[in-house]
Amino acid sequence: MNIALIAHDHKKADMVRLASEFADFLGRCRLIATGTTGGRLQDEVGLTVERCLSGPLGGDLQIGARLAVGGVDAVIFLRDPMTPQPHEPDINALVRACDVHDVPCATNLAGARWLLRALRAAQAPG
Repeated sequence: MNIALIAHDHKKADMVRLASEFADFLGRCRLIATGTTGGRLQDEVGLTVERCLSGPLGGDLQIGARLAVGGVDAVIFLRDPMTPQPHEPDINALVRACDVHDVPCATNLAGARWLLRALRAAQAPG
């Protein structure tokens, strides 16, 4: 399973906590993340993560391109709705790509937990 993990600056600590909570499951997946988020997941949680560019430098677009050709099965994108993002068009393009290609996308912690629980259950033996 290929899962993309993205978090805005004010949500990176939440992503680290979420990944720690689901570390056993995520450790069995192929993880793709934007630059800083991926680095924190590697350093703080010990996960193996393919790191793309930082979101503002095109990382969201890199993940969106991979998603468009079937290389991403789910997206966890912890967005900060209270802080304007200079690369908002890229963010919207990634979320739109999820909708166009019918890829599940969670943009907050509650949705992310539901999605990860469902994915973990789907991969459970038996």
